[in-house]
Amino acid sequence: MPRESKRARLQRMHDEYALLVTAFPHPKCALDFTTPLQLLIATVLSAQTTDKRVNTVTPELFATFPDAASLAAANPETVEGIIRPLGFYHAKAKHLLGLAAALRDRFDGEVPHTMDELVTLPGVGRKTANVVLGNAFHTPGFPVDTHVIRVTGRLRWRTDWNSAHPDPVRIEKEICACFPPEEWTDLSHRLILHGRATCHARRPDCAACPLRDTCPSAMP
Repeated sequence: MPRESKRARLQRMHDEYALLVTAFPHPKCALDFTTPLQLLIATVLSAQTTDKRVNTVTPELFATFPDAASLAAANPETVEGIIRPLGFYHAKAKHLLGLAAALRDRFDGEVPHTMDELVTLPGVGRKTANVVLGNAFHTPGFPVDTHVIRVTGRLRWRTDWNSAHPDPVRIEKEICACFPPEEWTDLSHRLILHGRATCHARRPDCAACPLRDTCPSAMP
């Protein structure tokens, strides 16, 4: 592919995103939730497993522990028993009890509304915080997960597209600089959906990809 100017790359990004908007007109969070606390818990649980699997255990978890105080006071073995199907249940239960206690003791049981506060909670990094900000509070947030890393790399939307160890924070900053804040949450959703549907990790389905005509990584 010939060397692409920054202006040309930005235009291509927006053209390709327009196609993703058409392909996924109404994106939404794949995790089931009704409150910010539920989304925070579900997102922490989603590490190293699928959102679909998380949704199979959270109804019981949310019914058993409806607020931060009840979860903070929970017997760890009870929590582990509910979330065991997700794997890594010892560590995840520890994170849940720790963040619930932090919410109870430092935030009056409420999920905070800012990135700086969210990332002080046990088990909560920028990706989780961005999920909560964008989907529970409708504050601009761009979660960078493995799908976002893979798709933005293959599309060469970022300068470190060929890095073996891309930095999610750098990706977040670089991609967000190219789109208005009101698009960030849906942009992440659409990249994730595209990664799941077409741009698979092992063998992308380039023949069925709506971006195949301009994607630098498209295979014949």
